[in-house]
Amino acid sequence: MSELNQNTDFLYPFIEGSEHDADSLLVDLAASARGKAEVSARLQQASLDEWRDQLHAAGAEMADRFARGGRLYTFGNGGSSTDAATLASLFCRPARGRAVPAWSLAADQAVMTALGNDVGFELIFSRQVIAHSRPVDIAIGLSTSGNSEDLIRAFTEAKKRGLLTIGFAGHDGGAMATSPDLDYCFTIRSQSIHRIQESQALVGFELWSIVQELTRRRVADTLAGSPDTLSGSNAGGTS
Repeated sequence: MSELNQNTDFLYPFIEGSEHDADSLLVDLAASARGKAEVSARLQQASLDEWRDQLHAAGAEMADRFARGGRLYTFGNGGSSTDAATLASLFCRPARGRAVPAWSLAADQAVMTALGNDVGFELIFSRQVIAHSRPVDIAIGLSTSGNSEDLIRAFTEAKKRGLLTIGFAGHDGGAMATSPDLDYCFTIRSQSIHRIQESQALVGFELWSIVQELTRRRVADTLAGSPDTLSGSNAGGTS
């Protein structure tokens, strides 16, 4: 067996190096894909069911902070950094609804590499929290293990400064699940990094949806109570 096959056996153990039956192989691949999709769908639903009440509570606090001029900062490592960037984009450039200020702290390569080189990788997010954040702001960190030291330090700094702190973790939640510096920690109960990230994406979308709905209601209530605002520049409100 080639070294390549040895390195990929764990992904598709039913594929053999001497496989010549294309039809049988395609059937196995399709069954594997369906099985993974079913596992992912069940985990996503279970995660929403487990965290539904806390998602609404966190969403309400976020909506209140955005209404008071708050900003969202997201962060993560590796694949979680791209998920953090996607979440920030969902809030600041939504396909529908109202945009709110949101930034990914992993987006600026110059800042990330400077901090990693000059003060240490474990401080790449906490130093940015110190530089940019205000007490009305929100910090969301994503990790599949829940044990990333740079995230833990960022949450500690954010909590010290009065930010709302929200974590997305996996497995048993790791250090994030027991940290006193997190107001909320949404843990995805899985050992698979892929399934964790898929469910974190859905939980993040649900959190955004809750914030959007609460913001919509707040704006509607404000307009209903203040007729003069209907002619104001913010009457449209969508982005």
